[in-house]
Amino acid sequence: MQRYPRDMIGYGAHPPDPRWPGGARIAVQIVLNYEEGGENNVLHGDAASEAFLSEIVGAAAWPGQRHWNMESIYEYGARAGFWRLHRMMADLPVTVYGVATALARAPEQVAAMKEAGWEIASHGLKWVEYKNTPEDVERAHMAEAIRLHAEVVGAPPRGWYTGRCSMNTVRLAAETGQFAYVADSYADDLPYWMEFGRREQLIVPYTLDANDMRFATPQGFNAGGQFLDYLKASFDALYREGGRMMSIGLHCRLIGRPGRAEALRQFIEYAQDHEGVWFATREQIADHWATVHPHQRFVRPSQMDKATFVGAYGHIFEHSAWVANRAFDLELGPAHDTVAGLHSAMCRAFRSATEEERLGVLTAHPDLAGKLAAAKRLTAESTAEQASAGLDALTDAEREAFARQNAAYTAKFGFPFIIAVRDHDKASIKGAFAARLENDRETEFSEACHQVERIAYHRLKDLLPR
Repeated sequence: MQRYPRDMIGYGAHPPDPRWPGGARIAVQIVLNYEEGGENNVLHGDAASEAFLSEIVGAAAWPGQRHWNMESIYEYGARAGFWRLHRMMADLPVTVYGVATALARAPEQVAAMKEAGWEIASHGLKWVEYKNTPEDVERAHMAEAIRLHAEVVGAPPRGWYTGRCSMNTVRLAAETGQFAYVADSYADDLPYWMEFGRREQLIVPYTLDANDMRFATPQGFNAGGQFLDYLKASFDALYREGGRMMSIGLHCRLIGRPGRAEALRQFIEYAQDHEGVWFATREQIADHWATVHPHQRFVRPSQMDKATFVGAYGHIFEHSAWVANRAFDLELGPAHDTVAGLHSAMCRAFRSATEEERLGVLTAHPDLAGKLAAAKRLTAESTAEQASAGLDALTDAEREAFARQNAAYTAKFGFPFIIAVRDHDKASIKGAFAARLENDRETEFSEACHQVERIAYHRLKDLLPR
C-alpha cells in the first residue's frame, strides 16, 4: 500500500466563502515577530551565535563565541524598532509571534503589547532551528514555551508558530490540545483543518513572501518601495478575488528601521482607504473560522484498509470490484479523498487493464431500458440512473424501439449500449444511440469505456463530500 501524506488539493477550484465579519472582502492580518533576546547566543546556552535574518546577509554562526555586531542588530529591534512599530500600529489588531525567552527579557515591550490589545501567540521557546531536533526534545521545548509564556504574559498562548520547524512540529502542537490555531504552514490563502488521529487542528497559514524577512535574503527587497509595491500588489489581487486572507510578516529589527517602516505605514493607509477590509488578529480569524466552518470528519478513502475500501467502492465500476482492488494499491493520499481524486485512481486502474478485462466491465452493464429493468433486477445505482432520465416511464413504443436498438448494438459490438444517463435526457439518449450505432468497433469500444468512467464519476459524487 502506497500512501502520500502531502495534501496537494486543498480547497481546489472552489474555496469556501469565509463570510468575514461585516461582509468584508479581505481579512488583513499583521504579524510582528518578537525574537530579540531569544536568538542563538552562547549567553542563552547555544553552541554558536545567530546567523539568520539580520542586516548581515550571508552571516555565519560563530561557534562558542558571541557576535557583537549580530547582537547589536537584534538589540536594535528591541530598543528602537519595536517602539516605532508600536507607535504606528497601537490602534490596529496585531498578532505578536513571541519567542518565550525573548518575551521574558522584554517586560516593557510585553506590557505595551498587552496595553495595545495585541494577541501574543507563541513563537516557541527559543528562536532556533528544529529540523534535526529529537521529537522528545522538541516536545519538551514546546511545553516549556507554553509554561514560560503563561508566566510572562499572564495567560497561555492560543496560537503557535515555530517557524524554523521540523516535520514533527505541527503534529506536536496539535497534540497539546492547547491551540486555537497553528501557523506553521504557507500552503493556502485561507485557514484549513488538519487531522492528527482523533484530534483536529485549525491551521491559519502564514507567509514568507509578503514578509520583511526578504530584506535579509539574497534577491529580496532592498528598498522600502519594493516592499510597499509587493504588499499593494498582493492586497489588490486578493481584494479583487474576494474572500481571502492576506498575511503580512514583520520583524522588529528589519521593518523597524526608519527607511522601511515608512513603507509599512503607507501600505496600512492604502489598505484602510478601501471598503470591506477587516484587520484582525490571527486569534480572531481562527475563532471566526471555527464558528463559520467547523471541522467535518468523514471516512477518507486513502486511510481505509483494503477490505473497507473495496467494500465501499467495489460497485463503482459495474460488478467489477477488481477496479477498486487495483486502485487501492496505487499511491493514494489526501488528493484522492475527493470525487475527482478517487475517480482518477479508479480510472487509472481501469485504463491500465487488458482489453479483455475492460470488455468484462462493459458486458457487466445491463441493457438500457432492457429486460432487467422491466423485471426490476438492476442494481440500485442503475435503477436510479435510468430513472433520472425517465427511462423507467417509457411508452410501449419507446420500449420496443430501445429493444430493437439494443439488439442491433449488441450484435454489432459484442457489448451493451452504455451511456452516462445523468448527463442526458431521454431525447439526447435516443440521438446518441442512433449516432453511435454508426461507429466502428474500435471507436465505440473507446466511447463505451469513456461512458463507464462518467458513470463511475457520478456514483462517486453520491458518496464523497466533494
